[in-house]
Amino acid sequence: MFLELREDKEGGTMMKRAAAAAVGGVVAVGAVPVVLGAMGFTGAGIAASSLAAKMMSAAAVANGGGVAAGSLVATLQSVGAAGLSTSSNILLASIGSAFGALLGGSKKEPSSSSPEEPGSEGEQPGETESQVQPPNPPLSSEKQEK
Repeated sequence: MFLELREDKEGGTMMKRAAAAAVGGVVAVGAVPVVLGAMGFTGAGIAASSLAAKMMSAAAVANGGGVAAGSLVATLQSVGAAGLSTSSNILLASIGSAFGALLGGSKKEPSSSSPEEPGSEGEQPGETESQVQPPNPPLSSEKQEK
């Protein structure tokens, strides 16, 4: 049984989009603990002298000495310590897959080495040409002899 590789409207194959979607989902789910750990939200608590510590300090000052339950800092600390719930992982994987499919199916147009005719496809005359004219060299009769 052979898989048929069909071209979609943008020129990418469906298999490329599917692979990019899978990679996007895995990267999105796998990046959350890495990023939170790098910020300082760890399983053992907030790391000293980290971005998370600065965020916690600012939140405590703003709330009169304590971090409010349900605040951004409290939520990130909870995720850093216990991880995301299954439903959150599914949602994150879905969003990552959508972005992966969009980016994986995009095809860059090759740049042409010859400029197009002015006025083609709504292009204004002189849009691709340089607006600065180089100075003309002096004519042989204008040259001063030493």
